Amino acid sequence: MESYLESITKQFEYYKSLGDKTFSQLSFENLQWQSDENSNSISIIVKHLAGNMLSRWTNFLTEDGEKDSRNRDQEFVDGFQSKEELIAAWESGWHTLFNAIKPLKTEDLERIIYIRNQGHTVLEAINRQLTHYAYHIGQIVFLGKLLKGEHWQSLSIPKGASSIYNENKFSKEKGRRHFTDDL
Repeated sequence: MESYLESITKQFEYYKSLGDKTFSQLSFENLQWQSDENSNSISIIVKHLAGNMLSRWTNFLTEDGEKDSRNRDQEFVDGFQSKEELIAAWESGWHTLFNAIKPLKTEDLERIIYIRNQGHTVLEAINRQLTHYAYHIGQIVFLGKLLKGEHWQSLSIPKGASSIYNENKFSKEKGRRHFTDDL
């Protein structure tokens, strides 16, 4: 379970980096783009993720993960005035998450915590949030790629470069390492 804690931290860092690398390619106008009034812009998705992270990870071992102070419906109304403000909200959410998970010990993983009065082990709650964030960050990356078109800088293995990537990977000794170690 110690390796789980290390791995999960790296997974969250990886997904954060995908968002970071997407934001760096986009203007504030790009971040606010919506295909229609019922769709979410990247800006709205970031607002939702930040609100979720602040609610879920603040005092998460001792308080319900759905805080009274959270206004989830408001998370789906874009209110950012600048790219810097959006990035600050993004960073605040991640800061809260990492401050909550980095001090965890193996024995904490079986503790019961609550989200909307539903009991979860800490391990289950972490997995729940990881998949939720990966889902939305995938949306962020997809929208970024859509908006940039041919000017998009790939965040993974570019089209047509799989054999070069694999050649590099297979040129190294077999060994246990996290896939993000050499990104």
